[in-house]
Parts: sequence; structure tokens; C-alpha cells
Amino acid sequence: MEMLVKAANGQALAFAASYCMVLLLFGVFLAIRVIELRRSKRIGMGDGGERDLARRIRAHGNFSEFAPLLMLTLVLLALLGAKEWLIHLIGFSGVLGRILHGAALTRSAGSSFGRVGGMLLTFASLIIGAISLLVLAWGG
Repeated sequence: MEMLVKAANGQALAFAASYCMVLLLFGVFLAIRVIELRRSKRIGMGDGGERDLARRIRAHGNFSEFAPLLMLTLVLLALLGAKEWLIHLIGFSGVLGRILHGAALTRSAGSSFGRVGGMLLTFASLIIGAISLLVLAWGG
């Protein structure tokens, strides 16, 4: 493990960890919003037919599907020696995408700038991250 950490470029691993921390805290925030509404409506399981609760559950679920992929990508990039600017590009756009999407989905089930923009930023981050991982792992 020590050898992997030494391979990380400058502050890249620290920046990757910082973006992961923001994602983790936003995930906790989304979970708390679900718990708050469950308690106020006295719904222990499922959504009880409550539209607001269904949206909050889905926002947390969608976040939970994509945030771990972003975190893994950021850490692997840093360990493979990615430049700091690449960590910031993927980290900032990924975090912004997740926040836009999560905030928009908790407000409305329909299409919105936040949902579409958030998913586009998330997908762009993951695709750029995947290509970058391939290049760093096998490109020399």
C-alpha cells in the first residue's frame, strides 16, 4: 500500500480524498432528508404512497448508484499518478453533477435543468475518468 501512495502525484490523492469527503457528506444529507420525512409521516418501510418521500428515496438511491463510481475513479486516478488538474476536473464536475441532480430530484419528479445537467456532468466525469484510467494504466 505504501508503494501505491508514493505513486500518487503531489497532492492528487489529498484532492481526490477531499472530493470523496464532499460526496460522502452529501450522501448523508440525502439520507437524513429521507429519515426526516419518514419520521414525520410515520412511514417505516417503502414510501407509503407519499410522492415527496418517493422522490427523496429515489434521489438518495440515484446518488448511491453513482457516487461510489466517482469516488473509486478519483482514488484510482490519484494512485496511478494523475495530474492534479485531472482530479479537479473529474472531482468538481462529478460533485456538481451529483448535487445538481440530487437537489433537483427532491423538488420535482419531472425533467429539469438540474436533473439533466446533473446526469450529463456525472456521465462526462465518469467517461473522462474511465478513459484517463485506461491511458494511465496502460499508456506508459
